[in-house]
This record gives sequence, C-alpha cells and structure tokens, in this order.
Amino acid sequence: MTRVLLGQSYYLRFDPKLWQAMQPYPPLGTLYAASALRERGYEVALFDAMLEDSEERWGEALERHRPDVAVLFEDNFNYLSKMCLLRMREAAFRMLELARAAGCLAIVCGSDATDHPAAYLDHGAGYVVVGEGEATLGELLDRLTGRADGAPAAVVGLTVRTADGSLVSTGRRENLRELDAVPFPAWDLVAIERYRAAWASHGRFSMNMSTTRGCPFHCNWCAKPIWGQRYAVRSPENVVAELSWLRSAFGPDHISFVDDIFGLRPGWVRTFADLVRERGLVTPFKCLSRADLLLREGEVTALGEAGCEMVWMGAESGSQQVLDAMDKGTKVEQIVAAAERLHAAGIGVGFFLQFGYPGEGPADIEATRRLVRAGRPDDIGFSVSYPLPGTRFYDRVKADLGVKQNWLDSNDLAMLYEGPYSTRFYRHLHEVVHKEFRLRRAAGTRSVPVHLARAALRPRSHERLARARDAVTLPLDEVVLAGLQRLQRRPAPRTLEVIGP
Repeated sequence: MTRVLLGQSYYLRFDPKLWQAMQPYPPLGTLYAASALRERGYEVALFDAMLEDSEERWGEALERHRPDVAVLFEDNFNYLSKMCLLRMREAAFRMLELARAAGCLAIVCGSDATDHPAAYLDHGAGYVVVGEGEATLGELLDRLTGRADGAPAAVVGLTVRTADGSLVSTGRRENLRELDAVPFPAWDLVAIERYRAAWASHGRFSMNMSTTRGCPFHCNWCAKPIWGQRYAVRSPENVVAELSWLRSAFGPDHISFVDDIFGLRPGWVRTFADLVRERGLVTPFKCLSRADLLLREGEVTALGEAGCEMVWMGAESGSQQVLDAMDKGTKVEQIVAAAERLHAAGIGVGFFLQFGYPGEGPADIEATRRLVRAGRPDDIGFSVSYPLPGTRFYDRVKADLGVKQNWLDSNDLAMLYEGPYSTRFYRHLHEVVHKEFRLRRAAGTRSVPVHLARAALRPRSHERLARARDAVTLPLDEVVLAGLQRLQRRPAPRTLEVIGP
C-alpha cells in the first residue's frame, strides 16, 4: 500500500500574535485531503505543523513514516494560508527540501503554490496541484502508482516543470459541487489532546467545521485562488451529522465555522437551528457573515436558536465611498443595523476593519472610527489593504508594489504598495484604534467619549494597569497620529475610483 505523509506549513509559533492568543485549530483542509485519499485506499499519516516548534519536526516525521509520497496540502479554510505569510512560505520551502532530501516525491497544494508554482517547483516539489485539490491529488497518485492509466503530468489541475525547464499547466479542474458526498475530515489523525490542552486556559474546547466552499460576492480585494467565484454548500442535515459525530467522539463545547459566509442560502440557518434543537445538539459557535444577510427576516433569531455566540462581519470601512470602491455591496447603515440586531439577540459582534484602500483620506478613516463607536462591536480585527495576485485590486496597484510583497506574520501591517499613508502611520493607527476600543469596552460602552471611560481604571490586576496605561497614552497617541497624517499624506483622487469588472 502506498504510504502518503500529508502536512501543512502554518506553524503557530512563527506567528507571535496568534501564538500568544493560543486559540489553535487543526488544518481542516489537510484533514479533508486525508479522508479523500483514504477513501481511495491510500495509507495516510499526518504531520500537523500547527503546534510544532520547527520544520525539523517534519524531517523527523519523514524519517519515522518513510512515506512514498510527501504532500504539503495547505489548509485552504485558513485565511492566513491565502495571505501566505513570509514565514509560512519559508517553512514550506524548507519542508519541500527536506522531503526531497529524504528521497520522497513531493507534491504541494495551496493558495500560494497556485499563485507562484515556479517557486515551489524550484524548492523541490515535483507537482503543484492548483485549486481545490482533493480530486486532482487522488487522480495524480492513482497514475503515479499505476492504479490508473495515463501520464501523471497530464492530470487536469497541475502545474509541472518540463525537462527543458519550462512551466506547463494542465488547466483547472472544476470544483466539487456535491459536498454532502465528501467524507468527513480525518480527525482521528489529529493529536486532539494537545489542542484540548491549548484551549484549557480559555475554559472551553473549540473545534472547527466548514459548511460551504467559496463565496459568490465580488469584493475586488478578496483573492479566490482555490474556489474562484464558485459557491457550494452542504445540507444542514449533513452538517448536523458531522456535529453529532464530533460531539460524541471528541466532546467540543464550542465550534468555529470557518466559512467565508455562514448560512448564505435563504432558510439554511433556520433548518440548521431546528435540527440541532430537535437532536439536543445546540452548541455555542462563532461564524462569519455579511450585514445585508443578517438583516434578512428571522436570520438573527435563527442564529441565536442554533447556538451562535459571535458573528464576525466584514465591515471593512465606515466610508460608503470606500465600500463602493471595494465593490463590497453593503451600506454603512446596514452594518450598524445588523450589529444592533445581533446585540438585541444577545449575540456578540466582531468587525473586520480594513484601512489603506487606494484613495482613502482622513474623512474616510474618521468615518471608520465612527462606525466602531456606533456599531459597538465586542471585538475588532484591524488590517491594511493587502494586494493578492488574481484580484482586481492587485492589478490596480501592481505598478506601485514595493520589494516586500507579503507580510512576515499576521501582525506585520506593512503597506505593500504606495498607498494613502505609510506603514508607520497605519501601525500607529492600529494602536490608537485598539486603545480607544479597549477603553470603551472596559467602560461598558462604546458610544461615549473616551475621556469619560473612567470605568477603564476599575478592572483587576494587570487589566487595570493596562487600561490605565491606555487612558494616559491615548491623547498623546492621537496627537502623534494627526501629525503623521499631515506629514505623510500622499496625493489622492478627489473621489475614489470604483474598479470595474
């Protein structure tokens, strides 16, 4: 039986901010690939980089399992895989080199390899699987092992290097449509107790699930190297069957749904809520959604009945000009209304915020800060616009890209193109926005002026000291930010350009 070692290159330890947060999830996409290969009759082992300390552990796994084939199958449900942080890419290259040194055929599948196949082939990959991956990888292995006829390099969905050094693409395979036919992830391969221990400090044990693949919306900064514009969804019955299995086998008391958009199909959340209530499977969960979808009749009520504790929205900006330029398809007032509806239902609200979009000016930045005050989110995520290959946004700013084209880790916040302001400005803005947010949260409200947030000084121990420090330093930080804004403002059009299709 052919032995396959599956791995991925995201090491949580290489991402200091998320290592400190310590809320790890196993590589769901890799586990789906493992199940697909098992279904074809392959003997599969897993190297889960998430909680390991270095690529040398991969080398040890190669020696221990002695596989015929080593596959780096990145977790396509992890947004950081799509961003391809420099440390992640460097780890992948090192892992491919170790596989080649061990005498293995190395195959790689992931967002960054799809976008930059030559780099991965140069570092030891024999084949780059583009796009979704499971079906292509299975057919490739069948041909490599003689189970199926035909040349391996002719399998649809590959990029390979020929004998003369040129790159050849065999096209792109159509995505899977019937997700209910996909076997559940191979959770038995995961060292689950390591994850349970990592979550212990949070007082719960969370596991990750996916109900969909892809996103049909057209935000022009969002890269879709894996699923493109296609959108496929599992039935509520199939998802509940997996949830029941996870609950009985591993005992999670929280679920993170990793879909780009949870419950997009009308009526899906209502059916899901009814099923988990009928079967005694209501489990606290968090998910991602859009403001306009949350305003559909009964949507928030159904989320609450299903067990939803937290919804993260891609709010992005409080400036309608910026949202329109992004082709976001939502209105600022919808974001506020959706947040109010979630709060009224007792569901937490998270805002993803994006600064630095082309043409963004002082008024747009202030509008986003006002949105945070008005929407009163329970948490925020701050980012700057990140040009990813394959997006219309990337094509627009390509000529203005710098030498550095990827972040080192998730907290880098470097401006990768000649944007409205410098990296220094946005990193300082990050500090200011988060300090104001923390003070408002500590005060028990996010709708009063910061100078009235005296309750920020009342939390206990280190929290009290941190809030006191924020309260003292925020006014000066605001002054510094205003100075950077005046000094570093770059020319911008009077109106934001909407990027056409």
